[in-house]
Amino acid sequence: MRRTLFIFICLIFTLVGCSEKPKPETTFESYMKAWEKQDYAKMYSLLSEESKKQITEETFAEGYKKNYEEIKMSNFKATYKLPEEEKEYKEEDKPTFDYSVTMDTLAGPLETSYKAELVYEKGEDNEKWAINWNPSMIVAGMQEGDTLSATTIKPERGEIFDKTGQGLAVNGVIQQVGLVPGWMKEDAEEVKEKLSELINVPVEKINAELNKSWVTDDSFVPLGTVADDDREKIEAIRPLNGTKFQEKKARVYPLKQVAAHLTGYVGKVTADELEKKKEEGYTAQDVIGKTGLERALEKELRGQHGGEIVIKSEDGTTKDILAKNEPVDGKDFALTIDATVQSSLYHQMRKDAGSASAINPTTGEVLALVSTPSYDPNEFVFGVSGERYNELLNAPSAPLRNRFSKTYAPGSTFKPITAAIGLETGAIDPAEKKSVPANNRWQKESWGDHYVTRVKSPLTQVNLQDALVRSDNIYFAKAILNIGGEAFLQESKRFGFDEKIPFPLGIEASQITNDGFTSEGQLADTGYGQGQAEMSSLHLGLTYTPFITKGKLLKPILFTDGEKSQTWKENVISEETANTIVKDLVQVFESPAGTANDVKLAGVNLAGKTGTAELKKSKDDKEGTENGWFVAWNTENPSLLVSMMIEDVKKRGGSHYVTPKVTKVFEDILVAE
Repeated sequence: MRRTLFIFICLIFTLVGCSEKPKPETTFESYMKAWEKQDYAKMYSLLSEESKKQITEETFAEGYKKNYEEIKMSNFKATYKLPEEEKEYKEEDKPTFDYSVTMDTLAGPLETSYKAELVYEKGEDNEKWAINWNPSMIVAGMQEGDTLSATTIKPERGEIFDKTGQGLAVNGVIQQVGLVPGWMKEDAEEVKEKLSELINVPVEKINAELNKSWVTDDSFVPLGTVADDDREKIEAIRPLNGTKFQEKKARVYPLKQVAAHLTGYVGKVTADELEKKKEEGYTAQDVIGKTGLERALEKELRGQHGGEIVIKSEDGTTKDILAKNEPVDGKDFALTIDATVQSSLYHQMRKDAGSASAINPTTGEVLALVSTPSYDPNEFVFGVSGERYNELLNAPSAPLRNRFSKTYAPGSTFKPITAAIGLETGAIDPAEKKSVPANNRWQKESWGDHYVTRVKSPLTQVNLQDALVRSDNIYFAKAILNIGGEAFLQESKRFGFDEKIPFPLGIEASQITNDGFTSEGQLADTGYGQGQAEMSSLHLGLTYTPFITKGKLLKPILFTDGEKSQTWKENVISEETANTIVKDLVQVFESPAGTANDVKLAGVNLAGKTGTAELKKSKDDKEGTENGWFVAWNTENPSLLVSMMIEDVKKRGGSHYVTPKVTKVFEDILVAE
């Protein structure tokens, strides 16, 4: 009896279930949910038989995919509202349901609304409601044969200027150089050779471009670029048979080699960059900052792309504008860089390998950053040939290396830091004289083969001023031993060692040691800027600012709208210590025994410190090289501090090769005023 009752109940539920009619709302809702997931197979399965006759599943899916890819669709969302009260539908009814879809596109948000119409279909085995589809269900207003078309509207890249408004990286024009085959004459091979030399493009590359399938006698075949203001080169190219110029908009670097490592350059986005930045809206046609400020400020300089999305008919006619977003131009930057100072430094260094910085030592404004040898960043804007890039990359002088971002042993320019720490810790009494051997060589018995030498000097009793004026290594070796390694490392942090410089451009952090002092001899060498001590030219210049500000280490400022005289480190040294060291560094110029006495500048009072960093495998290495350093500033209303390093000066006078270059910059800038 119970078994019979159970079967009867199940039969009732089955009959009730079978008697339920399909609802159009169910089909419509399933379609909307599948659309949100971009499940085109599911969407197609819900279409009416009549719709399926009009479009195949493959074409249906491709239509959505291609149109959505064209407009860079993302964040798709469908919204709709079903009837609140249940409604009975007849088989001949064609109910409609309103819906809206929103999505993000390259032209900004896009919203479109339409109605979905459903029809009742009854087969032998089932009955259902199905979507009566048409192209307006992709985007309202579309008809058969229509497509969505998207256009990116590029912003103007922001420009970079020096403090006076001189352009450093600007939007200008260049001359694109090419050949027209039909204009070439019997001297064609000679023309190719000459053009190759002038635009740094190999003849093989020229021939390859001329032989491309699209080239006809009337084609202009672009081969290279020339700066618009390079009249000499343009006039050398113009007479060559077959050549032609076309003006093109381009990023231009007016100072060329003078500021190359500072500005950097832009170039076309590579496939790797495109993959990394695909979420940021870059396209294969975009340029991107590759080095220098162009790279560091890329996000602000680039601006925001705009876009336009339209419906186009089969013949290419625009039927309707669906969305338009105006571009936002990139931000312009006015730097504290002074093109005159930058140029003066570069021209003093252009024949050498080296690094230099110039700052205002009372405000922290960075006036110049120079790395030599250099290159012309204009070459890179439209891409250099592989041969030319390899030539620059593999050149022994390494013109692509940004030396002002690197650190080097500072040599004796480090001694004022040792002096300051010694005075602050009480390890140095400025008046106390230390004994120095007459043979200019000193070591402790426990050092074995290690020893310290100094520049020959008649003095065997040396106080702090003597040591700074004559650059006495032995004095500072003894001084740092008195300070002690642990105390010195701790105090050096006040000067910003082992810390990233707060600056928009990446510059290596200066260091005292690689991993602590491993010997007393290494500690002694550190006292006069050898051992494992390394500094960048900018950081070295900044470490002299506490002597001028009476204790405050300034933060480097690069933008004119930035607050001046910002503090990086407060209370680095006392005013008394600052006064003592400045007095002694003035004597580096004024004393007859001073290492910079021979480059005194009439009318400008200077203070500073010379330095020669030895790069040797051992003390007895005769083949080692030397880097020459010089740091100097004007002491009356200090406005310019220059820190310069020149590589490989051993056979050119050491730091005395550098000192006249620095004082010439002061002459150019201060005396000229």
